[in-house]
Order: sequence, then structure tokens, then C-alpha cells
Amino acid sequence: MVTIVPGTIVTRPVYTLRGVSRSYHVGGIEVPALAGIDLDIDEGDLAVLLGASGSGKSTLVNLLGGLDRPTAGSVRYRGLDLGAASDAELTTYRRDCVGFVFQFYNLVPGLTARENVELVTDLAVNPMTPAEALARVGLEDRLDHFPSQLSGGEQQRVAIARAVAKRPAVLLCDEPTGALDCATGVRVLEALAEANRDLDTTTVIITHNAVIASMADVVLRLSGGRLQSVERNDSPRPPSELTW
Repeated sequence: MVTIVPGTIVTRPVYTLRGVSRSYHVGGIEVPALAGIDLDIDEGDLAVLLGASGSGKSTLVNLLGGLDRPTAGSVRYRGLDLGAASDAELTTYRRDCVGFVFQFYNLVPGLTARENVELVTDLAVNPMTPAEALARVGLEDRLDHFPSQLSGGEQQRVAIARAVAKRPAVLLCDEPTGALDCATGVRVLEALAEANRDLDTTTVIITHNAVIASMADVVLRLSGGRLQSVERNDSPRPPSELTW
């Protein structure tokens, strides 16, 4: 029997990974990307995943997002085994539970900011309006602008609005500030932190920028496809205090 002390915050893992490995075959050679990952990511966490290029960061996030399957081990989202799930189950999982943000925005050039967000809201179960989602990232006055009329930081914030508009349980971000200068990157990180806080969205941010780790609840360090450390941060800094 587990006794819960009054006032204690009880969390549960959103993701549970056990013995996870992923290898790829390149020219007849097996190339390992991940090896023996054991990891829990708790509900509501803002996790920053640090590591050099080739350390396995993107592979790990692709597994979390149901974009790839492990070669060995299990990746579970709550009760769903993502490695054993059917293609239809993974499609439903990605559509209903996960928002993706990538380094290079992936906006449709011929659509306005509002219309890019509508690509998600038209399919979601309980979405925000595009206007509400764009207002959350400070772009309420850019609704009818095309990507070519927006700065890089504004385009990334449209991508974040598109990701959060369906109120996802999880937000997975692959180098969201990698193509941005510090001031613009901080604004993007503020938008991600606000989504994590206000929508209670479990958030994973891939970065090679160690400064960003100080805003995290938990810092995960990967090297050579292995998880080197998991560190809790008792005093996360607001993005506005970061500089690089």
C-alpha cells in the first residue's frame, strides 16, 4: 500500500521506455542509433534533450512521436505500446495526442498563417480556433500574412500555433531555435514554455544548445545513442533570462 502525504504532487509517466534500441541498415551495414534506453517522462514535464549531432536525439523523439518503431525494447505512451501499435493506431495517436515542431517550420507557402493552422484544426477533436492559437504566440496581427511575409521567428511561432491548436497532450520539438538568433529564439522558447504551463502539455525539446537546459524541469543527456544522465532542475529559469 502506498501512502500519499497531503500536499504531495503525484505525477505519472506519460512515456515509459524500457530497453529501447534502434538500428538502421545502410549499405548492408547495421548502424546503431540508440542502445538500451530506459526512461520515464512525467506528465506536464518540460524536458530538454541535449546531445551532439549523431547522439540519437532525433531518433528518440521520432520514437516518442510514433514516427518510427524501436528495433528492440518498448516505447509506451500511457497504455499504448507504440512499437506494437497498428498503423491506424499510430495515426490516431499522432493526430489526437501529439504536436510536432521542427527546425525548418514546414509551413505551406501558399497558405496564410491562419490557413496553415487550419490544416490541424480541421482534423482535431477539440481544437482552438486558429485566431486563438496564433494569439497565444503573439501573432494575432499576422493572421492573413503568408510565410514569405513573416520573419523566421514569426514562421516558427506559426508552426508552434499549428502544433498547440489541437490542445495536444504532448509537444515534441526538434531544434526549434536552431535557425534563429538569440532574441528570436527566446521568443520561441517563451511560446513553448507558455504552452507547457497553460495547457499542461508535456514538452520535449531537442537542442544542442546547453543554455536552453536551464529552463527545463528535467534535462536528458544523450551520447553515442545512450542515455548518459537524467537530471531534475528544481529552479527552472524563464526563457527571458537566457542568452547565447
